[in-house]
Amino acid sequence: MRRPRTLMLAALAAMAFPGAACAQDASIPRTASGRPDMNGLWQALGNAHWDIEPHTARPALAMQPGPVIPVPAGEVVAMGAVGSVPSGYGVVVGGEIPYLPEALERRDENRELWLDRDPEIRCYLPGVPRATYMPFPFRIFQSEARFFIAYEYAGAMRDIYLEDPGPPQVDSWMGQSVGRWEGDTFVVEVNGFNGQTWLDRAGNHHGARLRVTERYTMLGPDHIMYEAELDDPETFSRSWTIRMPLYRNIDPNARLGQFKCVEFVEELIYGHLRKNPIR
Repeated sequence: MRRPRTLMLAALAAMAFPGAACAQDASIPRTASGRPDMNGLWQALGNAHWDIEPHTARPALAMQPGPVIPVPAGEVVAMGAVGSVPSGYGVVVGGEIPYLPEALERRDENRELWLDRDPEIRCYLPGVPRATYMPFPFRIFQSEARFFIAYEYAGAMRDIYLEDPGPPQVDSWMGQSVGRWEGDTFVVEVNGFNGQTWLDRAGNHHGARLRVTERYTMLGPDHIMYEAELDDPETFSRSWTIRMPLYRNIDPNARLGQFKCVEFVEELIYGHLRKNPIR
């Protein structure tokens, strides 16, 4: 008589802890040592790259005062719908980032000055976790001895150490990553950031003391549940987590493209130095 209740409890546990449920999934590809095989081309879907918190659609990220209500800023008004922001259900567990008061003011200021401040606009490296959910794919290269991630955006890459080399020697855009396996979940500790990256286009930010704990858990042959716990005592009142699925590109013709955008922003960054500027 208790079997239906047992099955129900098992189903609820599987929904609450998807990583535990997928550990016995026979469809998950595995390496010779039995680890989940994550080799392949992956991408996040959705609109987290615009804003990781829940948000409604709006005319643009950059606005200016209008005759009645704010309108898109002059730099983006000609883009029309292409420059508008789609809605998103958010990827922050709990829905809201726990900013400290001064950091929240900085976030709001970033939104007002998005065109001048967002590192993505100038093709700076995206940092972690932002690199994961930008609107570009990335490829995981995995072996028994190495774990490497190559991103299409800006040619970013991460060589994830499987043995801790000690504290980072220098701060950097992408930080230093050290990985380990906890059962079927690949856990990556990342620190050593330069504090200049953002978390999305909506001005969400962090400081140089940020520490990120990523968790990659395969749910099936073509899905990874990605989690990233962020801790930065100078910016947030507590640690918090983002969570989203990643999807494998199963197109046999799919390849990791090149979007080395540095040369595309030369006019933006250096155009004013021309003898006769064109804008």
